[in-house]
Amino acid sequence: MPDRIVVEELRLLEEVNAALARAGELTAPSEENLVAELEVIRAQLVQGELDFFERSSLNTRWNAQTALLEQLRRSRAAPQIDAASPYFARLRLREAGRVRDLCIGRATRLDNGLRIVDWRHAPIAQLFYRYRQGEEYEEDINGRVQQGSVVARRTVTIKARRLERIEAPEGVFQRDVSEPERWRQSARRAPRLGTGQGAALRVHSGDGDARRLGTDPSGRALHADKRLPDIAGLLDPEQFELIARPRPGYLLIRGVAGSGKTTVALHRIAFLAYHDAAINSEQTLFVALSQGLRNYVSQVLPALGIAKARVCTFKEWASEQRQRLFPSLPKHVRDDTSALAQRLKLHPALQKALERQVARNPGAATAAQAMDDWITLLGDVALLEEVFESEAPGAFSRAQLEEITTRSRLQFVALQAWLDGERDNDAALDPEDDALLLRAWQLRAPLPDASGASLRYRHIAIDEVQDFSPLELGVLMACLDEQRSLTLAGDARQQVLGSGFGDWSRFLQNIGAAGTEIETLQVSYRSSEEIMRFATAVLGGVDLEPEAPLQTTRSGPAVEFFEYSDHGACIAALGPVLTELLSHRAEPQAQVAILTPSPELSEIYYMGLLRCDVPRLHRVQQQDFRFAPGVEVTEIVQAKGLEFDYVVLVGVDAAHFDTTPESRRLLHVGATRAVHQLWVSSSGEASPLLVDAAQQLRKPALRQPEPGA
Repeated sequence: MPDRIVVEELRLLEEVNAALARAGELTAPSEENLVAELEVIRAQLVQGELDFFERSSLNTRWNAQTALLEQLRRSRAAPQIDAASPYFARLRLREAGRVRDLCIGRATRLDNGLRIVDWRHAPIAQLFYRYRQGEEYEEDINGRVQQGSVVARRTVTIKARRLERIEAPEGVFQRDVSEPERWRQSARRAPRLGTGQGAALRVHSGDGDARRLGTDPSGRALHADKRLPDIAGLLDPEQFELIARPRPGYLLIRGVAGSGKTTVALHRIAFLAYHDAAINSEQTLFVALSQGLRNYVSQVLPALGIAKARVCTFKEWASEQRQRLFPSLPKHVRDDTSALAQRLKLHPALQKALERQVARNPGAATAAQAMDDWITLLGDVALLEEVFESEAPGAFSRAQLEEITTRSRLQFVALQAWLDGERDNDAALDPEDDALLLRAWQLRAPLPDASGASLRYRHIAIDEVQDFSPLELGVLMACLDEQRSLTLAGDARQQVLGSGFGDWSRFLQNIGAAGTEIETLQVSYRSSEEIMRFATAVLGGVDLEPEAPLQTTRSGPAVEFFEYSDHGACIAALGPVLTELLSHRAEPQAQVAILTPSPELSEIYYMGLLRCDVPRLHRVQQQDFRFAPGVEVTEIVQAKGLEFDYVVLVGVDAAHFDTTPESRRLLHVGATRAVHQLWVSSSGEASPLLVDAAQQLRKPALRQPEPGA
């Protein structure tokens, strides 16, 4: 006999399915009569034989009928109940002795006995996010104070009109895969603080070929649950408060990996769109750090009802604007920019130098003037030295600045020849030059759009903001309209690019937003406690927030470390493990990532595993993730912002990971891509970061390979 909770939810879904079948689809009234009347009014207005009063009367009728037509079309475009998955949560409330049930979904339907409300804009839905089961509430809803208690609060997964999963304080209930009519119950864990105790790291010396990915150390299959509830049903009160903040303006969200920063930024856009129709348009810009994350966001936003917002990387957006405003410049961007020049062009102080250059050379905002500012700035060693001495002493030596300016002047000679018609030379821009040119224009006047008006956005959301330079952010922020509606999401611990981030206080000063309140999300929902404790340990205290201790929602297998004599041995061990995992009898739907520190190593592992006949193997080179079951082989940097069921970090040896903050953060990013299980391997001498992590987790130091192994 199923548990009482299962019986109740099955009964509720049966009632909802029956009510939807009776009610049928909602159909909006025809707009034919309104359109016909507007045509008549328009014909009368263009006749021209009207006096003032007749024209005023017709204009009044035109405005009234147009407003009705727009309202009709908005109602037609409003979200509709998906009969296959009509809701994702159930809320039972007791008020004044009366008990009522509400279903929370992606649209509202309150006819024919249905009580489904949209999570984004139905005021009553706030009770689901702000209160837990058993708590009493008192809220002002639609101008009336409502008091009561939450009798039941559950999230559900419904697919093809069938209940698959229930999550409640009493436990998690899901259909048995082998016997669909049976239900399995497991305990539900609330978020808890990581204590540093327990087996967070398990060390294997030798080949470790007795272990199977997708199992715990005892050999029991993990079977990653693919029937997770709708993400909107999983928002915690802190996330919902940020999403539902009623006023526009700056919102800065920091949080550990997997804490829902991107989720909040995306749902914030959906929430704002209900109060401002302009949000669901090209006036909203979501800027992702990578193409992979851009592709992911492009799939999620339409599912939230936001189909018209622009989603792109900063490089894509800046290149598009630069080519539009500076059509005479070559489109080609070089890929051999020196690390020294790149560091200077991303440094916060360079924005100050550009501001001085513009201030000392008055002129109109034109492409020619912006190009002159850009060329002059990068060739003026005296100006650069003066600014960096005052803003960032010691960041660059005189010799380094001379090297950069000499290189720049040579590039500008080639560029001038190209502009004069010599198209057979190698003139090209550095990737960072797009932002410099756009900012040079903005320091004199706003960027124009295609029509010549100022380029303005209603809302901009920027993810992984810690890896953007202040100058890049300045370009974007200068395009905000008068509402200044901006969402920034980031994590200092995941900063892996040379953006000159520093810390949050300095970051806010550099982008002109000093004093902005920082909102912190502290619970990691993605990875297990064991994975997060390992990922935190490898940081060694770098960029840790003392006021934000580690919190996780579940436990899992220990992180496991394997020592191999070389990469060939590691590949030989991984080949059959991955093949077995993806077999039909194991986990054919698993998404696995083999993450490496370099493209060269990625190629070695891809070719080796290809020879092992690993099924559904894919080499990710230009952010072309498949987001499908199988094995993706790529670098840690490319996987930033994404997640996988199982992750194997390879090449975690002393040659690739030293004890610098950059190495620590890179390994942290790689580890936190894993949802269910993390394996770490080295070929040769293990990275000292693994030794440090083992000591911090109160485990014995890792065994080093025997000489000649």
